[in-house]
Amino acid sequence: MDRTPLYVRLPAAEARRLDEAAHRLGRSKQDLVAGLVATLDDPETLRRVTVETTNDGLTVGHAEFRPFDPPDVLTTAQLAEWLQVAEPTIAELAKAGELPGRRLGGEWRFAREAVLAWLANR
Repeated sequence: MDRTPLYVRLPAAEARRLDEAAHRLGRSKQDLVAGLVATLDDPETLRRVTVETTNDGLTVGHAEFRPFDPPDVLTTAQLAEWLQVAEPTIAELAKAGELPGRRLGGEWRFAREAVLAWLANR
């Protein structure tokens, strides 16, 4: 088989994971990487991914993922972030009775399940 050398620097943790995967699967790291690259050959399955970083500088070869698992009960700010709308919009909808929520101690609280049901019925 015709082969071309590939030299990469991996973060230490990922290099250890690759070593472990090769050992457990009984395959060479070369074959594991080649198999992964082979799955990327269909342009229809490729997607552009935009990665948001915590600073404004150019970042090359680095990705950060900050999952957002909304809690069962959300504040106005949390709901606005989750729905990707302005916080005043949430407050206006709640005050108008259009968005399911309750005032507790002068602040709005929203049940995640009720908001999902509300979204599904709109």
